[in-house]
Amino acid sequence: MTRRLVVAAAIVDSLERPGRLLAARRSRPAPIAGRWEFPGGKAEPGEAPAEALHRELDEELGVAVTLGHELAGPDDGAWIITDRHVLRLWFATLRTGEPRPLVEHDELRWLDAATLWDVDWLDGDVRIVEELAPLLER
Repeated sequence: MTRRLVVAAAIVDSLERPGRLLAARRSRPAPIAGRWEFPGGKAEPGEAPAEALHRELDEELGVAVTLGHELAGPDDGAWIITDRHVLRLWFATLRTGEPRPLVEHDELRWLDAATLWDVDWLDGDVRIVEELAPLLER
């Protein structure tokens, strides 16, 4: 089975010494509403992953970002997040705009090492959060 590619960003306050991470709370669909994720979305057929990520962040948060390195996952370099979706995730910093929950989210929150687990992450994102947690400066 081929999984649909989802692209997302771990938006941090600094690519060199990240201390805070931006999380987004889903407002829909109902089964996952109220749970938290990395902002991003599905890549369209033929769309380059980085292009898709820039488009999604503009649509969802109204921001432009500078991409850092990709956090490669254990599933052929990506992260299987559901039985139908595989995720690729890049670190990013804000370039322009103030993040706002425009579509599919109803709240954004900056989290640090002490508050990273204060939100209910989507099941598929938990192991990604576990992987990047040690990278946040205390």
